[in-house]
Amino acid sequence: MPSSSSSFRSCLRFVHRIAGMEDRRISAVIFDLDGTLLDTEHVTKDLLKELLVRYGKVVDLDKENKRLGMAHRESSIAIVKDYDLPITPQQYSQIITPMYHEKFMQAKALPGVNRLINHLHNHGVPYALASNSRRKSIEIKVSSQKGWKEYFSVIVGSEEVKAGKPSPDIFLEAANRMGVDASCCLVIEDSMVGIKAGKAANMQVVAVPSIQSESDQYSIADHVIHSFLDFQPELWALPPFDDWVMKALPIEPIHFQGSYVNGFLQESSDIGASNLVGQAWGVYFGWVEVDSQERHKIVVNIRWDHTCGAFTRNIQACIINGSDDLQICDQLMEVTLVGYIRGFSTKKHLSTDAQIVDQDKSIAEACLDLPAYRYHKSPA
Repeated sequence: MPSSSSSFRSCLRFVHRIAGMEDRRISAVIFDLDGTLLDTEHVTKDLLKELLVRYGKVVDLDKENKRLGMAHRESSIAIVKDYDLPITPQQYSQIITPMYHEKFMQAKALPGVNRLINHLHNHGVPYALASNSRRKSIEIKVSSQKGWKEYFSVIVGSEEVKAGKPSPDIFLEAANRMGVDASCCLVIEDSMVGIKAGKAANMQVVAVPSIQSESDQYSIADHVIHSFLDFQPELWALPPFDDWVMKALPIEPIHFQGSYVNGFLQESSDIGASNLVGQAWGVYFGWVEVDSQERHKIVVNIRWDHTCGAFTRNIQACIINGSDDLQICDQLMEVTLVGYIRGFSTKKHLSTDAQIVDQDKSIAEACLDLPAYRYHKSPA
């Protein structure tokens, strides 16, 4: 459950909007897919690098970040041009597409995504997928997630409309298929391309930035959140969540490896062992194992900041059941987060709300004795 003060501030910001838009209350939700619902970027991040190596080229991250959310056809044309590849955009597509399809099956839902989808489904709120990906790619991604094929009855791909995002066509078509007026739709997006498309469609837009270093640029969205765990349906006149247990939220387990040093966790460089995605912000709690011998309760504060010039992730950690810090310092740990306490109002406020406090420790210690927050072993 969000803190009362942060909830009040959030509600206050929306009260005038909701009170003045009775004729366009939110009655349906439209989701983007890649980077919004699924962490596809994580499992496919090295594919372009692998292809470019064949032609003696190196990935330019600035160019790739600007391509976020771009339709496949436009992206193929731009990549061939930007890297001066000796192939046509069609040939590039024929090479890269099977590589992507193989990896899509490994993509995982981002934190809080399944919770919101199930919530909307259970309350009869219409929702749809509208993606700049092609229909075949969307279906592969959807079919790999339990229940999604049945849940998403409305799906719109880039080849099904005249123009992809940032054109509003995809969102307008999704609204049309749901039988809902566009002005009554809420779009949830991770990219600037998608946010512009949602606003062009005269829809309300919530941004969940997938590139944390660029989140300050998302101000054209109606609301910006760090992750789906921060989403409050009642701000959009949608049914509120009722799944908090003992002042905390049970979450799908998040596993990662790290070393404990001076009150902070340093993530392991073994990316394959982590699903700690960029959208993981806030105060979480769970379990930590050292050498598969000792298991301790832990509270972590996860945030991104750029106070030292680079945009980096900081993980403050507190072992809360009597462990001696010196005994576990520098040892590799298996961390399993199973609960969420609160988010942060903005990433700029790093002194007060972005610190682990005694109340966080008390909540975590009490919750971890409950079945809802039991230990989950990391999958092999």
